[in-house]
Amino acid sequence: MFPMDLGLKDQAYIVTGATRGLGLAAARELAADGARVLVSGRTQEGVDAAVAELDTLGTARGLVADNADPDTPERLVTEARQRFGRLDGILISVGGPQAGPVGSTPEEAWRDAFESVFLGALRLARATASVLSEGGVIGFVLSSSVRQPIPGLGISNGLRPGLAMAAKALADELGPRGIRVVGLLPARIDTDRVRELDSLAPDPAAARARAAADIPLGRYGTPEEFGKVAAFLLSPAASYLTGVMVPVDGGALRTL
Repeated sequence: MFPMDLGLKDQAYIVTGATRGLGLAAARELAADGARVLVSGRTQEGVDAAVAELDTLGTARGLVADNADPDTPERLVTEARQRFGRLDGILISVGGPQAGPVGSTPEEAWRDAFESVFLGALRLARATASVLSEGGVIGFVLSSSVRQPIPGLGISNGLRPGLAMAAKALADELGPRGIRVVGLLPARIDTDRVRELDSLAPDPAAARARAAADIPLGRYGTPEEFGKVAAFLLSPAASYLTGVMVPVDGGALRTL
């Protein structure tokens, strides 16, 4: 029995929002499997720390960039191609938008989130698609809110499903060029973001216990578990998967 080869060696990827959480977890698995990775984040300190960690596994470069900035897609694509001589794909990960119910979340928060979570992600996907060749891939880190609303996360519930449908449409548009588009739907993965959301409850420990009890596997997922799924979906080993939204949730979503 031979281990599965994902075909990632010497491939080159951009991973945005990769200085922490799910983005960093995905970049870590890509680098560990032989891919070259350009990571982005909003602070120099965060980018430097991520690159230092990833360089112990493989080849990593970094660029300070905000997904909401219209100049970011061109900067990232140009940097990746100059550094690595090629670009095979991108994983578009952004920080979670402001928590709060639909009825009382300020309009300004919706506008800010639309720029980064929705429009910024589309800009990145379109810029990357313009230079990808056959076999390229565009991945979106979305949320289980694509399929069912999460209490207290009105903005995510509003924007993520629309972005998922845009990704599905993009998969149709890019399929004839041999370019894949995939999405990941994480739920309770044990990141700083999820711990922050749990902390908003009157009793954070009880809230976490209740959430874990509602997951068929009975626990939160680890960032490493998410990262491995992301690395597979971006890899040539997943060459016949496109237009799919893959839950990484321990069975929490009850929809098909």
